[in-house]
Amino acid sequence: MSGVRAKQKEKTRQALIEAAFNQLSAEHSFSNLSLREVAREAGIAPTSFYRHFKDMNELGLTLVDEAGLTLRQLMRQARSRIECGGSIITISVHTFMEFIEQSSNQFRLLLRERSGTSKAFRAAVAREIKHFILELAHYLEIETHCDVKQAYIQSEAMVTIVFNAGAEALDLDKPQRAELVERLIWQLRFIAKGASMYNKERKSS
Repeated sequence: MSGVRAKQKEKTRQALIEAAFNQLSAEHSFSNLSLREVAREAGIAPTSFYRHFKDMNELGLTLVDEAGLTLRQLMRQARSRIECGGSIITISVHTFMEFIEQSSNQFRLLLRERSGTSKAFRAAVAREIKHFILELAHYLEIETHCDVKQAYIQSEAMVTIVFNAGAEALDLDKPQRAELVERLIWQLRFIAKGASMYNKERKSS
């Protein structure tokens, strides 16, 4: 019975997370959500909320973790697809844009809380972005045979540009987004080419 209860509790907890994400939009930020609204969307009594989260802040921090994890998992899948052929930059950019299109509420949460009023939320988003940078840096270090510092700097530049482009993409129609994707791919190629040239010059000197 304890196993059944644990599964049901996890199911309800996930329902609360999905309910909160569903209520986020361009006009409705996390700070506008109420515990009662989230509980109603999840199909539970407001008092039952506290069996899963201490308060709305704890739920919000969990949402940040979930959004970051979802994005990292998608980018890992994108990198694994490179083994079947294709450009790492092109595939990664299209995967990122698919995330924004299909999970816009999750990306909006990361953007808003990155510069929000809550120090805990800002730290949580910064931590997720740091994970994102480190994973890409590790990949670049292996694939391009550059040193750790160079891989991190290149990764940080790429992630910064990609996140800024993602923020812009939220308000664009399909043709405008396609133009943005093309520019973004070229910007990332310039960074990669510059890093490659620098690496060659450093090794030959």
